Formats: sequence, C-alpha cells, structure tokens
Amino acid sequence: MAPLNRIIWIASYPKSGNTWMRSLLAHYFMPPGQAPDINNLRNFTTADVRQDFYDAANGGPYKGADLNDWMRVRPQALRLIAQSRPNHHFVKTHCQTIRIGNQDVIPPEVTAGAIYLIRNPFDLAPSFARHQSAGIDTAIERMCNPDTVMGTPSGIFDVLGRWDDHVHSWTHAPGLKRRVIRYEDLLTKPAKEMRGLLEVFLGQKVDAAKLARAVKATAFANMQKQEREKGFTEKPEGMGSFFAKGQAGVWKDDLTPAQVARLREAFLPALETHYPEMLAETEAFARKA
Repeated sequence: MAPLNRIIWIASYPKSGNTWMRSLLAHYFMPPGQAPDINNLRNFTTADVRQDFYDAANGGPYKGADLNDWMRVRPQALRLIAQSRPNHHFVKTHCQTIRIGNQDVIPPEVTAGAIYLIRNPFDLAPSFARHQSAGIDTAIERMCNPDTVMGTPSGIFDVLGRWDDHVHSWTHAPGLKRRVIRYEDLLTKPAKEMRGLLEVFLGQKVDAAKLARAVKATAFANMQKQEREKGFTEKPEGMGSFFAKGQAGVWKDDLTPAQVARLREAFLPALETHYPEMLAETEAFARKA
C-alpha cells in the first residue's frame, strides 16, 4: 500500500486565520477563475470534521456520544481523508496534537506537515466570544480550560483545550515538519509571509503575479463582501458575522483591564515566547484594573 502521510494540516485555534490561509492557498494554486469562494473551500481543501468521511469510516451513518466514540472512528476517517487525493493536500483542523487513550488525535502516519496559525489571545478573545455566541468573560474562561471542546451535532469533535496548550502542542510536536505563522504578521505583510511559506515550507518556486492576485482576492474586505452577499456555511449557528473585524489591536477597545490581566496571568510564558512585543503594553493596560 502507498504511504498515507499526505495531509498538510492547516491548524489553529478558532478565529486565528484558518479560513484566510485556506483561501490564500486556493487562490494561489488553482487556475485563474477556478478558485473557490468562501463557501466552496472544500473544492480545494477538506476538514477533519467532514461527516461523510466519518459515515464511511463507520460503515454507516455516524453519531457519537462522547470522545471515546469519536476516537473509535477518527483514525479510519483520517485515513480515508488522506487517501482521498493522490498527493499531498491541505486539511483544516482545530484539534491539538494530543493523545486520547492510546491514540493520536493527529496521527503521524497520515501527516506530511503542518501550517500552524497563531493569533495573540487578547485579540482572539473577543473574536472567539462572537464565534461561541458568548460573552468575553466566558470565552476567556474557555480559552483557559484544558477540557474545552467544540463539536458537531453528530459527535465529531474539535479538541481545543487551553490556548497556550494548543500553541505548544503544535509548535513542539516531535518530528513534525511545520511552518508557524502569526496572524498579525500575515495581516501586515501577507505577500512576504506567503512567499516564505511557499518557498521554504512547500518548496515551490513563487509566481509573483499569482501571489499578488491571491493576496488581493482574499483581502478581508472581499471576504466580508462575500459573506454579506452569499452567507458563510462554516459560520457557527447563532453567530452574527464570521468576518467581523480581522484587525490587530482591537483588544484595546474590546477588553477591560481586568480581562487583559486575566489573559496575561494565564498565558504569560506563551506570550513571552510568541508575543514579547505585547508584554509592556498589556501590563500597563492591566494595571488600570
């Protein structure tokens, strides 16, 4: 049997740029005029929560009650996803790279590598709150909870856990070929970040014109326009708009000093590693509490 390590994971905590990255890659790699819009990204990428793959892996309609049911079927569902295309291909996930029982949630045998997107927790918190149709304090509580999961009605789960544990699991997974991209850097210099991803990680000779077209097509305003006109099928039920702000620094308007202090206290070691430039400003803001 041919090896199945074909999946290049596009991994992130929710609301960290996963949809944007998938769109950028689709617009770069697909022929002009054939790149999917935000509602047809599955024409280019797939996701590890696809019901059809779980049904096939289960030998009939899948409906699970808990993580044990999910992990009983997930390994075969991922093998089917890996087999669904003959070469390397991109698969979205919000899961951590952890083990449940004696099984890997992200199995090495189907994995070729990972693009991991990270967003600072201060901007992430209000965006995650909208995603969860919850208040910001509740969203922060979930970001700090090692047992946080999301799931579909049929019991297909995203094992999120704490924000810092999620980041650590992907940035320190042993033997994993990865490219870590900060959402904030993708915002300020999308062409540079994508060039590095394409050249260094994917080994592609970059077509500058194609890259410029991809960046322009996936500008945040264009994605907002698509959502207004067509809706967005991946938007969680109850959420207002998926593409709400897409900016860096909104935490200064959206969070209270007490909320900033709570995030700093919870995630300081990860902030020191990944966002050292935010330490002084967030400390001063938190002191107003």
